[in-house]
Amino acid sequence: MRRSFALPRRWFYPEFLGLWELDLKRPALFVGNHTLFGLTDAPLMIEHLYTQYGVMLRGLGDRGHFQVPYWGPFLERNGMVLGTPENCAALMRQGQHVLVFPGGGREVMRRKGEAYRLIWKQRAGFARMAIEHGYDIIPFGSVGPDESYRILLDADDVQNSAAWRWLAKRFPLDEMTRGGDMIPPIPRGLGLTILPRPQRYYFGFGPRIPTEHLQGRQGDKDVVWAVREQVAKAVESQIQRLLSYRSEDRLQNWSLLRRWLAPLQV
Repeated sequence: MRRSFALPRRWFYPEFLGLWELDLKRPALFVGNHTLFGLTDAPLMIEHLYTQYGVMLRGLGDRGHFQVPYWGPFLERNGMVLGTPENCAALMRQGQHVLVFPGGGREVMRRKGEAYRLIWKQRAGFARMAIEHGYDIIPFGSVGPDESYRILLDADDVQNSAAWRWLAKRFPLDEMTRGGDMIPPIPRGLGLTILPRPQRYYFGFGPRIPTEHLQGRQGDKDVVWAVREQVAKAVESQIQRLLSYRSEDRLQNWSLLRRWLAPLQV
């Protein structure tokens, strides 16, 4: 794993804040913000936690992942499971570390101007599962990936186009795209390519949020929502912390060029 991530590590040169302050021997539910596409930062975080701390995060994935040939089986081989309450409960009963992005597909398929916004809608299932199993929640933020691409066209542009309206009269596009939530933006990365720009990635982890004292109250909507809001604010706090930290970091963005010129270290 360490060798296979050598190139992405040099391309994005990720930095991790706050992990050393956490007791990672105890299992937890990691909850954070999904960035644009979510394919470049989450693997780096998973690899870092596994190789540096021996923590294997079991991700809860959107069902859309598992409907794609080859991609779904690939994710399953690497530890991801379909994000259902039953699967989450099974992992927690086994005392495993679990990773969830409450924003799901909609937060991945961002629109213009939505960088680092939490788009969790009314989702609170992660809080309910944590309370039911007395799991600590570790909130985390990720900053950098939303600058790896520039969105040229987003879902709003697509749905307002004449071509979409013509197709929508003939096919159930609204149902197929969950009301437009699963329409991916059309991006531009490095130059005129879709290769992500070499933007430094930052990950920040906040203190554990305990729920053991609430165990048995997972049916109380007010209690569940209060935990959900506490976690959301903690994730937003980490995002702001990272944005501030990045503004002072001399190695951010294109100054990483000197890193690329150095030999790969594995």
